[in-house]
Amino acid sequence: MNLFNDKIIHIVNKDGTADYYGKILSKKEADRFYEILLKNIDWKNDEALIYGKHITTKRKIAWHGDSDYLYTYSNISKQALPWTVELLDLRGKIEEITDTRFNSCLLNLYHDGNEGVAWHSDDEKSLGNNPIIAYLSFGAERKFSFRHKQSKQTVSLTLEHGSLLLMKDKTQINWLHSLPTSKIYQPRINLTFRTIIRQVV
Repeated sequence: MNLFNDKIIHIVNKDGTADYYGKILSKKEADRFYEILLKNIDWKNDEALIYGKHITTKRKIAWHGDSDYLYTYSNISKQALPWTVELLDLRGKIEEITDTRFNSCLLNLYHDGNEGVAWHSDDEKSLGNNPIIAYLSFGAERKFSFRHKQSKQTVSLTLEHGSLLLMKDKTQINWLHSLPTSKIYQPRINLTFRTIIRQVV
């Protein structure tokens, strides 16, 4: 029996599914993981190739997985590092709650509210059709938004410290999502657990 089922908020339930489980970790647990991830992950500035121009972002990332998967987005390929003990622990918790198997995790570090992510879908071919992606948040609470590609309907929520958001079904086909910039001065760490289906370079 999943203890979180009665707490789930269905943020998106049309043309896709996005379920918010709220806080799945105690504050003490969330604080501990936040400090460990902030200190021990080998964070690197994210890169993108947009309209032929190479861009380096202030936001930092890390990519971990079961194998040395290549993950390509924004025309840049990244090679997965081995799991850390803490990431394996968190993956196990997420898999138990969502009843879903994940083989990789893209980590994002936003130093403050000046760093965000524009509207996009996680629809890379390497994720397969209708990917299931679990978002685990630590640190500063930030607004997270969805926008329907056709109707332009917008839905937003606040991702709390130690909380879980799950996207599945046709969400990446029909919806965009973003992390808007804001007047927040503390860091936020976001773990996005996903499954690489096949290698596309």
